Amino acid sequence: MSQRVLISVVVLVTPLLMSSPLSAQMGEHGDDLSGVWTNFALESARSYQNSALRADPPPMTPWAQERFAEAKPTFGPRSVPVRETNDPVYDCFRPGTPRIYMHPFPMEIIQTPGRVLMLFEYDHTVRQIYTDGREHRTDLAPTWMGDATGVWEDETLVVETVNFNDKTWIDREGVPHSDQLRVLERIRRDEDGNLLIDITIEDPVAFTESWTAQRRYRRVDWNIEEFACMDNVEFAAYEEEVLDYDSGDEE
Repeated sequence: MSQRVLISVVVLVTPLLMSSPLSAQMGEHGDDLSGVWTNFALESARSYQNSALRADPPPMTPWAQERFAEAKPTFGPRSVPVRETNDPVYDCFRPGTPRIYMHPFPMEIIQTPGRVLMLFEYDHTVRQIYTDGREHRTDLAPTWMGDATGVWEDETLVVETVNFNDKTWIDREGVPHSDQLRVLERIRRDEDGNLLIDITIEDPVAFTESWTAQRRYRRVDWNIEEFACMDNVEFAAYEEEVLDYDSGDEE
């Protein structure tokens, strides 16, 4: 192919590529959030960062208070042994959003045209945040992790997640929610390069008002490793053996 013909092909093809949906989506990323991230608790949240979004329970309605009283978490001031818990994750169900942020395992963020993926090491959960302008789906049954869509506001990814079932807990301390849960997130990097997630929780059935929380992560040079939920179910049997252990020593 002569140089003149090659130049002509480039001139003709380039405008087509630049006007394609792919090109438009490639320019949508407000910031680079990609990489593997691990919990990096805010100083004010270190005492509860692995079990709750806030130090005190959120403002609950009577409906939620009743369910909260029935919950038997393995974390927090009301914690019970694993063999007594009714926490759904011990039956290998998805933890839900935003609860999954409280499990002390890394996550990887992958940015692609029209979609941001969160790959959680915990239970190998995949969360898809669609950024291609689509509306929330109306043909889905209620889900464990919710249906997430996002838009970029400058360098902040703003995410709305809806269409939850009511089977998960907000946190690891037993705070419930209904299928009217709406989770709003503002995901961005701070001046030190850490990942900040500002979370707003809305649920008129479970809470008397909306409330907020924040999570912080630091980027690490790790891989997302295998995680098999059923392997961890064996911990219940192990704990029972420990609790029932009798050394045989006489007092």
